Amino acid sequence: MCLLWVALFLTALHLLTPLTVTRKTMEAYLLAHEPAIRLGFFLGVFGLLALAEGVAPRRPLSMSKTVRWTANLGLVVLNTLILRLLFPLAAVGLAAQASAQGWGLLNRLDWPPGLSFVLAVLALDFAIYLQHVMFHAVPLLWRLHRLHHSDLDYDVTTGARFHPLEIILSMLIKAMVIVALGPSAAAVLVFEVLLNAVAMFNHANLRLPESWDRGLRWWIVTPDMHRVHHSTRGSETNSNFGFNIPWWDRCCGTYCAQPADGHLGMTLGVTGFMNPQQLSLPDLLVQPLRTELGTYSINRRFD
Repeated sequence: MCLLWVALFLTALHLLTPLTVTRKTMEAYLLAHEPAIRLGFFLGVFGLLALAEGVAPRRPLSMSKTVRWTANLGLVVLNTLILRLLFPLAAVGLAAQASAQGWGLLNRLDWPPGLSFVLAVLALDFAIYLQHVMFHAVPLLWRLHRLHHSDLDYDVTTGARFHPLEIILSMLIKAMVIVALGPSAAAVLVFEVLLNAVAMFNHANLRLPESWDRGLRWWIVTPDMHRVHHSTRGSETNSNFGFNIPWWDRCCGTYCAQPADGHLGMTLGVTGFMNPQQLSLPDLLVQPLRTELGTYSINRRFD
């Protein structure tokens, strides 16, 4: 499924670029249009999922959507501005620079471009999986990441609810991976667009037929699969870390098929951070300064 999305995306890029395109030409095109490509996919996927949530919701919402969406989407705007200010090259620009300088493993291997492309997307996704586990395992990093988990409802906006400091650290980690790996600019852009789109999909308050979910979760992280990760139960919160590709959880022993209390009965959020009065954007930004760590930690994986 993920590779099909990649193929469709590359086809669209091909139709929008000259037929006599070279790698350098493609990289220049991506750098010039990267913000528009990312924004276009974000708005398109967000709009479709928001409509789908209204038609087939999985759970009733408990909080005001206006309040939550204002805060969650406010974080999206703030994080985007901060990244553009601190990292003007962005990940795609860094990948183009790495290619020009010959940095990274893939730039030193004479492998077919298609194989390097697929390996780059897989490697970047695995790196995000490991990063996610790390943000759960290190108490200081959990202070930042718990903002994502403290959403009292679960919908398409939850997928973009991250503290700016976590976004900055994530970008620094991604930059190190890009320099070490040497993926093409196209692979990085496709990966980031896919990750953003699938993160919105698997955080959507969307009811899929059980047979669809059972089949899809072998190829892509589904809403029911990732919702388990947002449970207040430690053994469930420390499961299903994947955002995009579901194989890492199965291979690394962090897969949990279903929540113990069912998807309608499970409690979402973080114990100690369940106050509905602390949902505004300022409250979310200062949440890491609050001393409570809650009862959650990585060693509660098997509580």
